Amino acid sequence: MQLYTTNSLKIYNTLSGEKEVFVPLHDGNIGMYVCGPTVYSNVHLGNVRTFMSFDMVYRYLLHLGYKVRYVRNITDAGHLTDDGNVDNDRFVKQTRLEKLEPMEVVQKYTVDFHRVLEVYNLLPPTIEPTATGHIIEQIELIEKLIEKGFAYESNGSVYFDVFEYNKKGLNYGELSNRNIEELFANTRDLDGQNEKKNPQDFALWKNASPAHIMRWNSPWGEGFPGWHLECTAMSTKYLGEKFDIHGGGMDLKFPHHECEVAQGKACNDISPVNYWMHTNMLTMNGLRMSKSTGNYILPMQLVNGENDFFEKKFQSSVVRFCFMQAHYRSVLDISNEAMIAAEKGYNRLVEAIKQLDSIKASTTSTLNVADWKNSCYEAMNDDLNTPILIANLFEGVRFVNLLKENSATLTASDLEDFSKTIKAFVFDVLGLASETSFEGNLEKVTGLVELLIEMRNTARANKDFAMSDQIRDQLLALGIQLKDGKDGTEFSMV
Repeated sequence: MQLYTTNSLKIYNTLSGEKEVFVPLHDGNIGMYVCGPTVYSNVHLGNVRTFMSFDMVYRYLLHLGYKVRYVRNITDAGHLTDDGNVDNDRFVKQTRLEKLEPMEVVQKYTVDFHRVLEVYNLLPPTIEPTATGHIIEQIELIEKLIEKGFAYESNGSVYFDVFEYNKKGLNYGELSNRNIEELFANTRDLDGQNEKKNPQDFALWKNASPAHIMRWNSPWGEGFPGWHLECTAMSTKYLGEKFDIHGGGMDLKFPHHECEVAQGKACNDISPVNYWMHTNMLTMNGLRMSKSTGNYILPMQLVNGENDFFEKKFQSSVVRFCFMQAHYRSVLDISNEAMIAAEKGYNRLVEAIKQLDSIKASTTSTLNVADWKNSCYEAMNDDLNTPILIANLFEGVRFVNLLKENSATLTASDLEDFSKTIKAFVFDVLGLASETSFEGNLEKVTGLVELLIEMRNTARANKDFAMSDQIRDQLLALGIQLKDGKDGTEFSMV
């Protein structure tokens, strides 16, 4: 059941640079595509913030009563950082570094990605397609682009012709607000890119060198797809030539999403997306997160405490609560102080919700639940403003305290409405873990884990290290971390 009319929700559209009333293409049904991870390494905490933000968007749309087809891809091939140099293929680099087959690298980091998102309580997408699973669709799109005059073959590679695209009255640069004519005037040919007509042209298909491991047959010889094409192929296949929402981090706006706009328009003669949404970056201690500077932490290190930046480990819901305190389009900075403050706020919120079941209804209401409820929806309908929503939720905490002190009263219907609403926003929309997680079953869980620890110790004593590692890894996948010490093995929830 839809709670609010379709013209209540406003979304900031990167394409127009304005907040726009959200009107789905098909009444009651929404198609949403979010660019997923490139699985050549552990997922970055900044990427987790992006996926968590769109998880919140997905949750809120479901809460409003929409049926949502949510597609989030896995990039497992063709992610070139530079179209002119196939040695910059991230998968090729990682296979050499780890001495693994490409699909071993893909499997390893796809499993890690899913495990991290499960720990942070993200809902799975409706469809999670892979680039390698859609090579045929990408080849078909390239053939269509060549036929329509928007692409050309060169030395076994195929490039999108940006100059030809603009010459036909289209506007490469409209999403990122770039003047492509100035780019043409101020750029020069780069070394290794002389097979392109123009430096701005981007690869749709790359000819594979003899040493390149990931390769497929095509009409232009053996090669592999360019990065930008996969999202056009998969979004078109599962959501149609035009769909409602496309999301990703702001770092993807150019060139990745700009290329998607151009590919969609060139192929199908329509703009492929109604609302483009982009999340902002995550910093730590006021600085950009970077492996090279050492200002870097993995998502799991926040919840297991194995890092030098934070004084303790934090529940994944505390991390999520901290992230939701910033608007998705704002820069979010995390620090030890910010996490400690978030933990206190989260505990206050959850403790207040726990108290609701003990509050007795009255014959009158002295609190205006309807106005408070409307303020929560108004915050979310204003471009999904989670910081304002959280401020309203803490107004709800104040309500609970007044009710506990018998300084305010609610009728049975108002109390039920208040309880249902605050729980829906905290658990269903913000995606914070229920306060009942593991409660009542802690003794059973502890017994089972201790039994598995004994089995693991036996396996280690028998030098069956494969079984030992399997027990450890599967427990970790369930959010239970083992730590070996001189006094034995301890476990903790992550």
